[in-house]
Amino acid sequence: MVKKMNVESFNLDHTKVKAPYVRLVGVTTGANNDKVYKYDIRFCQPNKDHMEMAGLHSIEHLMAENIRNHMDNVLDIGPMGCQTGFYLAVINNDSYDEVVEALENTLKDVLAAQEVPACNEVQCGWAANHSLEGAKEIASKMLEGKDEWHIVFAE
Repeated sequence: MVKKMNVESFNLDHTKVKAPYVRLVGVTTGANNDKVYKYDIRFCQPNKDHMEMAGLHSIEHLMAENIRNHMDNVLDIGPMGCQTGFYLAVINNDSYDEVVEALENTLKDVLAAQEVPACNEVQCGWAANHSLEGAKEIASKMLEGKDEWHIVFAE
């Protein structure tokens, strides 16, 4: 038996999932009854593929800036260290469909982008490591699998 870990994703059998997908990880209720919904947005198949760092860095900037144009109450969107996806945290919004729609529109924004926001030494900690083309490739590949984002596990 595998020991239960404190981190939800460490308890997920990464050999059983089928990327790309969007999965509700969990809901945390705060002291004032606000609810934080955390999503696993998996772009790449774990242990088989990953996003190259420059493209991942650029899509992070683009999604962080643009998702807030499509959805209220976004707390954060940030990359996974394994470079296979992102975590999205929203407050007081339990609509999976709204998350998926906002993600789709945000990825379309990436495809239309002419530049990476905050891609300079004043606003970014590694400004030399960006690729708009790489971000667009990642977004395009994720959008190709949109019809199956709701399917988390391989059959």
